[in-house]
Formats: sequence, structure tokens, C-alpha cells
Amino acid sequence: MPISVAQRAALLTATTVLLAAGCSDGGDGTEEPPKASGSGVAALTEQKLSWAPCPPPSAAEGGGPAPSPLPGGAAWECSFLQAPLDWSVPEGETIELALIRARAKDSARRIGSLVFNFGGPGGSGVTALPGFAADYETLRSRYDLVSFDPRGVGRSDPVECATDKELDAYYALDFTPDDEAEERTLSEAQKKYAAGCERDSGTALPHVGTENAARDMDLMRQVLGDDRLHYFGISYGTELGGVYAHMFPKNVGRAVFDAVVDPEAGVEDGALGQAKGFQLALDNFAQDCVDRGDECTLPGSTVAEIEDFVMELLASLDKNPIPGIGDRKLTQTQATNGIAQALYSKEYWTYLEQGLDAADGGDGALLLSLSDAMNGRDQNGSYSNIQAANAAINCVDFKERYTLGQAKERLPQFREASPVFGDFMGWALASCSQWPVPGVWEHPDVSAPGAAPILVVGNTGDPATPYEGARAMVNALGKGVGVELTYEGEGHGAYNSGDKCVKKAVDAYLLDGKVPPSGTVCK
Repeated sequence: MPISVAQRAALLTATTVLLAAGCSDGGDGTEEPPKASGSGVAALTEQKLSWAPCPPPSAAEGGGPAPSPLPGGAAWECSFLQAPLDWSVPEGETIELALIRARAKDSARRIGSLVFNFGGPGGSGVTALPGFAADYETLRSRYDLVSFDPRGVGRSDPVECATDKELDAYYALDFTPDDEAEERTLSEAQKKYAAGCERDSGTALPHVGTENAARDMDLMRQVLGDDRLHYFGISYGTELGGVYAHMFPKNVGRAVFDAVVDPEAGVEDGALGQAKGFQLALDNFAQDCVDRGDECTLPGSTVAEIEDFVMELLASLDKNPIPGIGDRKLTQTQATNGIAQALYSKEYWTYLEQGLDAADGGDGALLLSLSDAMNGRDQNGSYSNIQAANAAINCVDFKERYTLGQAKERLPQFREASPVFGDFMGWALASCSQWPVPGVWEHPDVSAPGAAPILVVGNTGDPATPYEGARAMVNALGKGVGVELTYEGEGHGAYNSGDKCVKKAVDAYLLDGKVPPSGTVCK
């Protein structure tokens, strides 16, 4: 499947973004999902998956062509897994979870399935895995590579909240209000958005949380025929993996957490950490610009001067949006979203530089395109459900409900953490204020005594899941479980960075069971 720069970045959306915002079902002409015989969990574990060629991704998954064949011509296969809508009533109504797999190349040495979650929450694993397949080809030597759309995501009973036209208007709003009138406008918009989610997906909303997704993964493990779950979690996928390890410690196989969410952080601490992380990434981007001298097109000869230029541009857009794409304009909110999107990988810094330079000249198309990628909007104006699912999962996971007034009170500490991103992260605390379903956590419990070693990979330059989260995850998993590996680099995640040291350590563990010494550093 061809994948653009913006799409590739969007697949690794962080746990909380600024706006705290495949397989086929019967309607596409493919085989109906399998039905379990009998009732309850026992019957669900006995269901047989019916694998078939994968159709193009659905609109909720992001659209696009069907996945291209793997190296050597092997085809991707898709199926559905049935799981309880409500795990407290396993014999009740079921939902369909979309799965994708690529079979192991060496069947004689096959270890089992390696299940991926690429983050979000809200990202479609059914579309992400083919997009990143080349990075994991070595692992396919001994594993079936498997991913899925978690409940509420993509083809798995997707959460829906608004029409495409309504979402265009919603994402163009000012999410950093400057006066009471703008605060009322934002509050009313958030209320309308939450009401739309309840109207269109109210039955699903109480059940899309991470604990239920973890239960789904253990059901998946059993149906796939694995004694233990071998797992590769990225970004939010590390939080999901940690919750799984806590709930099913004896079922953990070889597992890797990359781009690690801090499990000890609640909503406010997590948002503050991200504000600092994105600011650090912007600092590093600006320093790279300074180091390149005249090759950099942005005004300023110091980091401070370049960042002052960025802040002045955003302030100007707050008052006077500029032409973007078609009849849509680039607003301050969308520009900030686009900047954040480009900071997910050093590979995209050149697009950030070009986008900022173009916006300074009155052309907002590139930054708006990057913002669209963050929000799951394609060139035809169709939105995936990544942000609807992101909101639904975060709001049902976390208990905190900040009002706009409470968020406003906390703006000084957010501005101190990041002059550029602080206001956006601070106001975003109120994203769940109008949500119709209560949350369950202050923060997730990931303690996993008795679990097999989990390799936890932290990146010192990660903007979305700051490096400190890796150490916190290691400590929270418990003695003898978390094994820390540090990558001194830039971008969101380490394994896909191209660093040979990280890849060697991760591959050695997943393929051969060789656990590196905790504290290993890759530079």
C-alpha cells in the first residue's frame, strides 16, 4: 500500500493530540464474520477465523487502495474476530473486530503470531501494518505479523460523532479562546460534538476503553492458537500492552514497548509532559535550522529568533487565517496541529520548514495538509474515525473532567512548559468535560508481577511520548519485568528510526529470546 509522508506520521498519533480529538464486513461483499457456537467466553475462544484477501480500507479506516502484496508476492489476509460488546456479559451481544495478518516466511521455525498496536488511541492497525510492513520484514521470518482495529476504531464497530462537513467546521474553530465569547463558542462546540457521539455511537461508548481492548487481545491470542501473546506496542500501544500485562501477566510472551506512554501520569501530567516534549522537538528543529545557516529558509539566526517567528506567525493566524486548500483557510489551531504533526519524525522537518516558510508568504496549504493528516482527513474531504475513537477511548479511560474554567486556571504552567504549544495543551484538558460516559482511571495500573521480560524502548527526543515515560513504565511493570533500552535520537519511536543498534536489540529479543542488559543505550 503506498503511504504518504503525512499518512505515515498520522499512523503514530500520540495518546493525546492537540485537539483530543483493511478488512471488510458483509456490506462490502466479502464473507460474513464467523459465528461462535454455544455462548459465553468458552464458545468465543473456539471460533474459527475465516481469512480472505483484504479489500480496500473503509472510510473509517482512512480509505485508499487495498494493501499491496508483500515481498515475494505473499498476500495480506483479513478476517473478523467476534468479541463481547460488554465483557461483563460475555454471553450477550457481540461485536466484530477487524484483523489483518501476513504469514511467517519460515513456517518450520515459526514462533507464533506477533500482534501490533500502532497507537492513537484510535489508529487502525489494519491499515497501519501494511504501511509499515517493510520495517518488520525481518520479524516476519518467524512470526505471523498480525494487527487489528481495536473496538471503536476503523471497521471494529467504529465510534462516529459528526459528518465530514461538520468536522471541517469543528477543526477550524479556535481551540485557544481569547475572551468569554470564544470560550462559549468552544464550549458549545464541544457539547455538540459529544452529543453527536452519544447520538451515533451511544451503545458502544461505555465499552471502548483500554481494559476491554486488552481482554479482546487475550481472546485474539487464544483464537490465533498462541499459548502466550507476543506483542509489539507503539505509543498508546505501550499503554494497552501494559494494561494487558497487568491483567494477564502469565500470558505475556515476548513483548516490546516503543515510544512509551508514562503510566503514572494522569491527564494533566500527561498533557504537561507532551507540551514539554513537543517544545523540545521544536527546539531541536530550530537548532538544526540554525546549524544549516543560509540553507534554512526561516528567519532568525538563533533558536529563540526562529521560535519567535513561529509564535508571531501563529498569533497572526489567530486574527487573520490565510488561504489553505480549496475554500478552506489555515487557522491558528490548524497551523499548530500541522507543526506538531511534522515534529513526529526528523524525516518530516523539511516539510515543516517548507510549510512555515510558505505560510509566512500567505500560502497555508502544506501546514493545513499536515493538520488534515493529524485529524484523519483525506484529500477528498472524508474523515477516518481516528479522532472520534481517540476522544471516546481517552474519555472512558480517564476519570478527570476539567471544565474550561479549570483548564484556563492551569494555562500559566502550560505556557511555562511550552511557549508554542502550552495554550493548546492547556485548553485541551477540557476535551472530556461534556462527555456522556464517565471514566474509570486516574492512571492505568500496569504492574505485572510474574510476567515475562518486556523490552521498553525510550527515545530521548520523542515529542509525543517523552523519554521519561520509559523509565516510569519499567518501574511500574515491576522488578524483573521491565527491561530499559534507550535510543538517543529524534522522533516518535525508535525501532522505525533506522538505528541499527535498536533494531539489532529488538530483533534479537523477539526472534531469539535474547534479553539485552537493562540500561543499554543506543546512540
